[in-house]
Amino acid sequence: MSEKQLNDIDLTGYEQIEVLGAREHNLKNIDVNIPRNKLVVITGISGSGKSSLAFDTIYAEGQRRYMESFSSYARSFIGDMERPDVDKINGLSPVISIEQKTTSKNPRSTVGTTTEIYDFLRLLFARASEAFSYISGDKMVKQTQDQIIDQILQQFEGQKITLLAPLVKGRKGHYRELFVQIAKLGYNKVRVDGEILEINPKMQLDRYKIHDIEVVIDRIVPKSEDRYRLNQSVSTALKQGKGSMMLLDTKDKTQYFSQNLTDPKSGISYEDPSPNSFSFNSPYGACPTCNGLGTIEEITEDSIIPDKTLSISRGGIAPLGEYRDLWIFKQIEIILKSFKSNISTPIDKLPPEALKTILYGSEDPVAVPSKKYPGTEWNTTFEGVITFLKRQQDSDNDKIQEWVRDFLVIKTCPDCGGLRLKKESLHFKIDNKNIAQLAEMDIREIGEWFENLESRISDRQNTIAREILKEIRKRIGFLLGIGLDYLTLNRPLRTLSGGESQRIRLATQIGTQLVGVLYIMDEPSIGLHQRDNVKLIQALKDLRDLGNTVLVVEHDKDMMLESDYILDIGPGAGRHGGSIVGKGTPEEFLVNRSTTSDYLSGRSNIEIPKERRKGNGKALIIKGATGHNLKNVTLKLPLGKMLSITGVSGSGKSSLIHETLFPILNRHFYNSKREPLPYKAVEGLEFIDKVIEVDQSPIGRTPRSNPATYTGMFSDIRTLFAELPEAKIRGYKPGRFSFNVKGGRCEDCEGAGMKKIEMEFLPDVHVACETCKGKRFNRETLEVRFKGKSIADILDMTVEQALEFFEFQPKIFRKVQTLFDVGLGYITLGQHATTLSGGEAQRVKLAEELSKKDTGKTLYILDEPTTGLHFQDIQKLLEVLQKLADKGNSVLIIEHNLDVIKVSDHIIDLGPEGGNKGGQIIAEGTPEQVSKVKGSYTGFFLKEELK
Repeated sequence: MSEKQLNDIDLTGYEQIEVLGAREHNLKNIDVNIPRNKLVVITGISGSGKSSLAFDTIYAEGQRRYMESFSSYARSFIGDMERPDVDKINGLSPVISIEQKTTSKNPRSTVGTTTEIYDFLRLLFARASEAFSYISGDKMVKQTQDQIIDQILQQFEGQKITLLAPLVKGRKGHYRELFVQIAKLGYNKVRVDGEILEINPKMQLDRYKIHDIEVVIDRIVPKSEDRYRLNQSVSTALKQGKGSMMLLDTKDKTQYFSQNLTDPKSGISYEDPSPNSFSFNSPYGACPTCNGLGTIEEITEDSIIPDKTLSISRGGIAPLGEYRDLWIFKQIEIILKSFKSNISTPIDKLPPEALKTILYGSEDPVAVPSKKYPGTEWNTTFEGVITFLKRQQDSDNDKIQEWVRDFLVIKTCPDCGGLRLKKESLHFKIDNKNIAQLAEMDIREIGEWFENLESRISDRQNTIAREILKEIRKRIGFLLGIGLDYLTLNRPLRTLSGGESQRIRLATQIGTQLVGVLYIMDEPSIGLHQRDNVKLIQALKDLRDLGNTVLVVEHDKDMMLESDYILDIGPGAGRHGGSIVGKGTPEEFLVNRSTTSDYLSGRSNIEIPKERRKGNGKALIIKGATGHNLKNVTLKLPLGKMLSITGVSGSGKSSLIHETLFPILNRHFYNSKREPLPYKAVEGLEFIDKVIEVDQSPIGRTPRSNPATYTGMFSDIRTLFAELPEAKIRGYKPGRFSFNVKGGRCEDCEGAGMKKIEMEFLPDVHVACETCKGKRFNRETLEVRFKGKSIADILDMTVEQALEFFEFQPKIFRKVQTLFDVGLGYITLGQHATTLSGGEAQRVKLAEELSKKDTGKTLYILDEPTTGLHFQDIQKLLEVLQKLADKGNSVLIIEHNLDVIKVSDHIIDLGPEGGNKGGQIIAEGTPEQVSKVKGSYTGFFLKEELK
């Protein structure tokens, strides 16, 4: 047998993964053969059944078989996994799924901790760093007892010196017991706050003052011939001082010696470092002020007084609201009277001292006249509004905590400056860099810093660091290889897009060097510029070349053409899909006729408009944006057009739009408290009247949320059911048809339709409710029917079916139509929000906004709306967005997809690179103009597309 044939068969004895009779969700009892050790792309129209085959059938079966390999005892804790609806799968390897939904929301998870680079850095700094004093900046010294004696003899031979052992440093207390203990040990003198005193009976200090206490061990004139006496005294001093001692010379100058890391000038000492000393997740390394988060939540004057031109009576102090006959307002009136002011004076006109008393309180009593006993007064102290709010932060009442949270502002920690670590940890350095400085570098910079590091550190450090450096460089290499060179190690994982977090896990998997594994991925190209796509495809090929099968659910043209095998599922979405409509190598696939192959081969394409919109001549301008990596950017958005914001990953698109533009507009229109990134000025706000951001965050985090409830359609459906004769006879109101309130819902599952089974070591599992069989409602409610359908049947309808069913209910029909228009005809009205992909959730939000009346002056902001969309669905989505722009609205899209970019009226391209080398606008204008700009990666790829 040839070597090629041996490679094809591999160790399992199977050439292919054979899936027989797959019927999960909408799959039509299909048989599929997937070649092993190849890069295989599963594609097809959105909702056609790609994920049902890849994740719900192949991955689910692989996971189930892994669970079955456990002992029955272990399985009793885990529970059995449900078998997917498939007859048989042969040739299945161990399966690893790399999805997008598993991004951690924990603020402590960072790029560095996930890739393990930061863990290796902690080890490197614990073993090979040098310590410096945070007071003098000098290098910390660690001496043996012999070295201390040699130094004393060298410096003080023949001079009278006093040896001291430090016991207390900078602490309050009377220390009566300590002095008794010292006397019992046979010592009769101590140095207290720089003064040597005899210990006397009942000796004690002022308990409220800060003290330094050292015990006098010996007074000696050191001589080389009497080294033994000096050795005994030094040994005793180090023992009593727990590794540290002090020396007092004839001029009363103090010098410090220590077996620990010590600063000889100031006497401060550090504990020996361990990897935990550099962890912001450990009390040994975390900054005590912010507990290692780098930020603190604070109640500030600005957060509780948003408008200083208002008076207190008109609600100038937000937590108090407008004037009411309450005790607190009576107190404030008396306080202001003492400052010759009143409650109707605008806050910015109040005396500063009066405002300070109202916000932070005062010890002086406030005499409030009593209503109950006229002629008498209540004397109380006023604690202050901010002081009161801070006290309520620890309240047991969730509602009070939520109320206080409205007035909290997130600020950089004043002690660590956002670096998350203790000041001692930040003064351990390698090549003049501390660990936090390395964590602030992007992957490209840190890769350059590690180059030739061996030549910049000592031989001892080299010996220790050799293996650690090998591991760090390997991981940095993987991240560079998949185009994530612009991320910093301290970037929180929750701020990454789904595609970025997926590629980080991909880099980790490549690092494990496993062989014979089946990897299943969900659109890894999301959020990637065409330039970086090449790197991603190469990374997947590397994973395949190790001897693994790589199965990718993908719509990207380049990925399909570079794959070994394509599987196309269709022909339509939902019940119209679930069949194999094309398969084969890219060459074979292009010849077969299917919707996907038509777009791939160029037989079908998304047309470029004959002319671009001119807009309404007005513009929204942001000047001097400098947040994150933005370099004093001035953004000019011509209104009344379809606009695309483009640029390589990490070039500053999100910083400019999501974190600068949107918070500015949100604050202007809706008084949002979210602070935008720094900018100098904004112009043109009067030309738009509302802003709508449609992002990819879930429409709900529980199975209770669904497209029908989110779009408001379900309220109309419930009203419709309550108007039916049957419902009126029974006295049912709209609430009867809600699964969120008592009455009509199934009480066993409380209207969820499923029950949550808590798992000890695994994610919670949801199973259908046995009482209502997943229908959510009780029997009586389900007896009320409209056109033969119960309320549960309506929730089980697809959008496409509902379009026909509600044809003569205009209010409901309009909302169903918008869901259909954005390409979601295949989802059910009651589909659990937790099962929707990021792209689907985004399109549900878009449909909800489209169902509202637009004003013609609205600015829509969309973040990669093509996520999870097939070429045909992109065409549908573009038709909807074009309609919005045709009505005079402005549509702003952050996008990498060239089909969207080429049909835009105006492009703003950021770059030239990602991270620190980005943050500038390098091209703007029509697609034709941008395609001619040298140095623009978007322009380079656009030129090919416009041909």
